[in-house]
Amino acid sequence: MTDIQSRNTEYVITDEHRRQFAEQGFVHLSGLLTDDEIDEIAVDYERFLRREIEVPGKDFCDMAGDYGRDPSDYSIVNVMLPRRYYPQWVDNIVEQRGRSVARQLCGDGMELDYDQLLAKQPYKHDAVFAWHQDMAYWPDTRDTRTATVWLAIDDSTIENGCMRFVPATTHETVLRPHQPMFGDRGASHALGTNLRDNDAVVSLPIRKGDCTVHNERVMHGSGGNNTSGYRRAYILAFRSADTVAIERALGFTHSHNDERTVVDDVGVAGETNGVR
Repeated sequence: MTDIQSRNTEYVITDEHRRQFAEQGFVHLSGLLTDDEIDEIAVDYERFLRREIEVPGKDFCDMAGDYGRDPSDYSIVNVMLPRRYYPQWVDNIVEQRGRSVARQLCGDGMELDYDQLLAKQPYKHDAVFAWHQDMAYWPDTRDTRTATVWLAIDDSTIENGCMRFVPATTHETVLRPHQPMFGDRGASHALGTNLRDNDAVVSLPIRKGDCTVHNERVMHGSGGNNTSGYRRAYILAFRSADTVAIERALGFTHSHNDERTVVDDVGVAGETNGVR
């Protein structure tokens, strides 16, 4: 890849961005990457999808079904921790700009917790991400600040399953109840919760190179892909350095290959294979 030192790695966050993130739990940022930068990332992204870059075990799976699905049948191709399996991506331009965004939205001391690729295959009507809150997947920690950067590799539309949010659910005092979506947690990873009658859903189409950033408690999900093309996303979640250190001390790496369950020091159970 082009030397990141020759690029502008900062993205300017406005007061309006900060207000939206604080009040609604998410914000849309235009042009996090240029079209050329996205096209450069997409070269290696496609190598993951073609399995030319080896991703072992459950870290290559389908988020719309159980772990037993054959890869040819996947609806939402999920690659966990791509930078672990392709170290050339460490500190790439997405990570650099994402860290800049996270610092400006959440304060100093934010570092990368995990990265992830999610690709909805064409004409997969069941490529649905159930409504959920990310904190349902994670051990509870005292500092829960999170900025999850969801970067569009393709135009993300209502037709191909763009992100959907329930604004301000971040301010609810307790998380919604979540349940496994496809059998138990040993058979699949996805959790889901239900909309309430008074929940106002916002669909958020964004163009290639744009991103959304959401926090750890806002309800979000996405619909199926009813188009002839992929809907590809590159996700990086930034959390405080102290929180990441606590997770790792618990054995929580965000890899789906980690099997054991841990209980954090607050007493809330979490699984070591948790992601958004």
